[in-house]
Amino acid sequence: MTTTWDGDDYQRRFDDLAASGKNVHGEAAFVRAYAPKSVLDAGCGTGRVGIELARHGIEVIGVDLDESMLATAGRLAPGITWVRSDLAALDLGRVFDVVVMAGNVPLFTPPGTQAALVAGVGRHVAPGGVLIAGFRLDRGYTLADYDAHAAAAGLAPVERFATWDRAPFTGGDYAVSVHRASLPAPAGPGIQG
Repeated sequence: MTTTWDGDDYQRRFDDLAASGKNVHGEAAFVRAYAPKSVLDAGCGTGRVGIELARHGIEVIGVDLDESMLATAGRLAPGITWVRSDLAALDLGRVFDVVVMAGNVPLFTPPGTQAALVAGVGRHVAPGGVLIAGFRLDRGYTLADYDAHAAAAGLAPVERFATWDRAPFTGGDYAVSVHRASLPAPAGPGIQG
């Protein structure tokens, strides 16, 4: 199933929510709590999260497959690097302090490709950095599946919440998961000779 998006229409929904007084930056506030210097906004859509992070002095690169979403993001924030790519095949040649998948990203990939998605974004997490993902759990992709895919990508679970404002996760149909990339093992003592 292919979904066709209209980036401007999608963005208008968040603009309307913000105009009504709703906080539309919960994901960005959550990410900022990890004090990153660099963030990969994976599945960035129109750039709502990445643009807010950049406003706080964080280096952001946004990646999405949808041209309409990226066109809107580029118009709203031409100073941010926006990349069109399938996240499973993504290779930016660098790593980030935080990689964030906000907005149900794993649910928009074709069924059966989530392991490749997590591997694709996971290889962009710096040693000691985190992958943060929030998605609905009532659409066939489970936390057990996600945790297994993260483990296969070298990421260990750190925290899990029910919402972006850090409500405790006790079950339910939505979760925000944080997984950390391991730090390289310290070098052992050299051979003395």
